[in-house]
Amino acid sequence: MNNLHNKAWIALLLLFLAMAALLFIPPWTLDYWQAWAFLAVYFAASTAITLYLMKKDPQLLARRMSGGPAAEKLPAQRIIMSLTSLGFIGLLVIPALDRRFGWSHMPPCVALAGDVLVGLGFLGVFFVFRENSFTSATIELAPDQKVISTGPYALVRHPMYAAALVMLLGIPIALGSMWGVLVIVAIMPALIWRLLDEEKFLAENLPGYREYQSRVRYRLIPRVW
Repeated sequence: MNNLHNKAWIALLLLFLAMAALLFIPPWTLDYWQAWAFLAVYFAASTAITLYLMKKDPQLLARRMSGGPAAEKLPAQRIIMSLTSLGFIGLLVIPALDRRFGWSHMPPCVALAGDVLVGLGFLGVFFVFRENSFTSATIELAPDQKVISTGPYALVRHPMYAAALVMLLGIPIALGSMWGVLVIVAIMPALIWRLLDEEKFLAENLPGYREYQSRVRYRLIPRVW
């Protein structure tokens, strides 16, 4: 268990260092308060969720530790995760370059609203983790996995993606960049591709999932899609 905890803390530290580098090296300055505020919100929420999983659901923590393109078993998912990883990098680098070259301007109150969106996205992720212990970072099926239809899963079939979308939208806003928001447009096709591919996998391999699809009509946004 301590080994899992150590891996989780090391992963968080490495992620912080990588994100800090992407935010502060392109503008070549530490005088970027929006980036500091965003990092504070992002890693305060990440730390809180990590502590929760360590105490309440270490198996889910272990599942979440294995992610990224290399962890995916299907070629299509490796492509999708490569695209989304590049998109996430773009969500940080484009605003950082925007900070350096002054491509756009966003009032401080709007940037702080972006931090609120990031926090709300993490809150949605927490509710998903609390409801569904099978929320792996990769598309796979656990031996004892069952269909979850309660909590946020009663509203949409993919609440994890819905929460992630709120968080992703909040990132460039929190970083004070209108141009960064356009990166969301580039990420959406990969997100939808992954969502549809995951649905196909679950419908074919998880007993009861087709019935769940007939009961909960909306995938991502209630009454929209």
